[in-house]
Amino acid sequence: MEVLLLQDIPGVGKKNDLLVVKSGFALNHLLPLRKALVVTPNVRRRYAEQIKQRALEKEHEKQLLSSVSSALAGKTVHITAKTTKTGKLYAAVAVEQIVDAMKNEHAISLAPESIVISAPIKTLGTHAVSITVGSQTQTVNVEVTGEK
Repeated sequence: MEVLLLQDIPGVGKKNDLLVVKSGFALNHLLPLRKALVVTPNVRRRYAEQIKQRALEKEHEKQLLSSVSSALAGKTVHITAKTTKTGKLYAAVAVEQIVDAMKNEHAISLAPESIVISAPIKTLGTHAVSITVGSQTQTVNVEVTGEK
């Protein structure tokens, strides 16, 4: 069933999005709570301007995501941490540390959910971390050095 969202719904879409959702979801949740309208020719005419604006916003968001994704390509982030005498870290490198380092070194703000660490970083050296921005995934190197 095609619906027009009347408000932002996390995990579904934003206001003025035209979406195709399952009939049960629309009939049992969206329509009774007045969060959406069934798309008819009359609704399309009435909300034409808002629908166009939302389409332009979506295109702008895609361009921003692709520019951030291309800016991440080949970047290296430096993190210093306390180490034992054997060279192991006292605590694993946290996602928040990587987010802060990206912001400080490269002026790129990321959501912590976008960073995927395949294995905990508990040793010195260079480690690869995947960052998902939109539908694109980039690999960023995290270089861990010991505090002096």
